Amino acid sequence: MNASAIRRLRWKIIVTSTATFFLVMLAMGLSINAANSVVTNLSIHRMLDYITEHGGEPFPDGRITNGNSGEQFEDFSPEFRYSARYFSVIYESDKSTVSETRTEHVAQLTETDARNMAGKAIRRKRFGYGRDGYYYWKTEEMKDGRCIAVFLNCQSQISANRRVIHLTMWMSFGCLSVAFLLVILFSNRIIRPEIENLRRQKQFVTNASHELKTPLAVIRANTEIEEMINGESEWTQSTMRQVDRLNGLVQNLVMIARAQEQEDRSEMAEIDVSRCVSETVSPYESLAQQDKKELVQNIPPDIRMIADESKIRQLTSLLIDNAFKYCDEKGRVEVTLDAPKKGRQVRLVISNSYAEGANVDYSRFFERFYREDQAHNVDRGGFGIGLSIAESICHQYNGGISVSWKDGMIMFTCLLM
Repeated sequence: MNASAIRRLRWKIIVTSTATFFLVMLAMGLSINAANSVVTNLSIHRMLDYITEHGGEPFPDGRITNGNSGEQFEDFSPEFRYSARYFSVIYESDKSTVSETRTEHVAQLTETDARNMAGKAIRRKRFGYGRDGYYYWKTEEMKDGRCIAVFLNCQSQISANRRVIHLTMWMSFGCLSVAFLLVILFSNRIIRPEIENLRRQKQFVTNASHELKTPLAVIRANTEIEEMINGESEWTQSTMRQVDRLNGLVQNLVMIARAQEQEDRSEMAEIDVSRCVSETVSPYESLAQQDKKELVQNIPPDIRMIADESKIRQLTSLLIDNAFKYCDEKGRVEVTLDAPKKGRQVRLVISNSYAEGANVDYSRFFERFYREDQAHNVDRGGFGIGLSIAESICHQYNGGISVSWKDGMIMFTCLLM
């Protein structure tokens, strides 16, 4: 994990934590407002039921009573008689002839206004509840066959619900802002161990590479002296091969450490990617002829991007070297370069013949030191870290690398942005 990956991890933590908190606050806000709305509607319906049950005049003697028993009705406060703002219109059974209009409990409506509003409600196909602006209404057939429409002014309840919604929104926004700031603050502490591990890892790789160089140089020198005195033997040749192998491993470990570091932006410039890739691939034409393999280049001219030229050459070299190393005998290696999104994206595809690739676990190809067939691949050289370095380079350019297999060809696709 490099510095860039750690920064991305930190922002993932911040975004994930903030999004989780937002979803929790949203769920709480919706639940509170939904419950408040349900309770308010139930209360309004009970008021309408009570007024309708009493024929639009539930307080003839100033008391709130149960219409069936005459006992005092306890669901509403005694002040309900004075605070409730409602009117009722009673129609004959034909629903068109007004029998009685009671508007003494509202001051802002005339009888004409009340009848117009009641007419719309009473002419509906079914009796029931509804809403008209600040008024909730109920229509019902009375025991004597007439019909009644009761309208209750619920402006105070509606305003109260809106206040709850606004308070919930502002409090949620405030809490979310505080949570966002706290997550930013504490995220530094969360990723601090990762930063320290990264520093120690780089220090270890650097120190280990320097410490290994000296004994390897001594072993090589001693072996060469042994060959000068006693001549070459199977054992000295084996020692020299292993020394070369360890030297290569040390160089690749240093390369991994450097590849993980954030690239120097001062070296970034607009480059001709077509020329870089073509010049990197061209030297392999002689190797293709020597191994009796076919090298195909599909590289259109003048594909450009902002990048470090050495990184593009290194990426191409790693993949083309890997392609020749694992290509089937007398097989084909193909290099394709294009720009799917001109000016914003460059795609490099390097593929090679690989007849045995049908049942390979490609998900592990970019793991360091991973090789599909250990015994077979050791003979070909390599340490299983080239593809990991290629992946690191692609990530430096906000892109990625993927591998796929189709019709006997394995393809490595790099996207650079």
